[in-house]
Amino acid sequence: MPRRDLVLASASPARLGLLRAAGFSPEVQVSGESEDGVDGLGAAELSRTLAVRKAGAVAARLAERAGTLVLGCDSVLDIDGEVRGKPRSPAEATAWWRGYRRRTGTLVTGHALVEAGAGRQAVGVAATTVRFGDPSDAEIDALVATGEPLAVAGGFTIDGRSGPFVAGIDGDHGTVLGLSLPLFRALLADLDVAVADLW
Repeated sequence: MPRRDLVLASASPARLGLLRAAGFSPEVQVSGESEDGVDGLGAAELSRTLAVRKAGAVAARLAERAGTLVLGCDSVLDIDGEVRGKPRSPAEATAWWRGYRRRTGTLVTGHALVEAGAGRQAVGVAATTVRFGDPSDAEIDALVATGEPLAVAGGFTIDGRSGPFVAGIDGDHGTVLGLSLPLFRALLADLDVAVADLW
């Protein structure tokens, strides 16, 4: 089987890092797709819809590169039924974090794998439970001042400055970082592609 090209439709350094650590060498093409028009959707449907939108947009641009696989992802946090993407301001990030203390949420990441030129796609959603710690107001203020929470779903990540304030997770850590490698493998299999075809 000839080696396939993989394109990551995301600017996320965490997603790129996960793929590279697992032996993949994806090209990066950011979709530039709007995240508007998806109000009222639950976490799973929202993340799935946006992942498909992002992967589909890049695959359409690469239609002449038949067989190229485009991976799009989108992550949101579900905390007691409230769906949160990236905070819109430092004040919002601060309010979120003060509300997270000693609570549990679910980080949901939608994945869409689209084959350019053929239109075939495989779509899935992964979810991991996140147990937040009990950061002080001063710690939250210092964290928000770094700007990190404004760049990540739910205003937190486990591989950065907010990591010390997450007490633990139950499930795949990659999902929290924005890409579940086991789900990626399953989506590849749905398109009759083996992991080794992308190494």
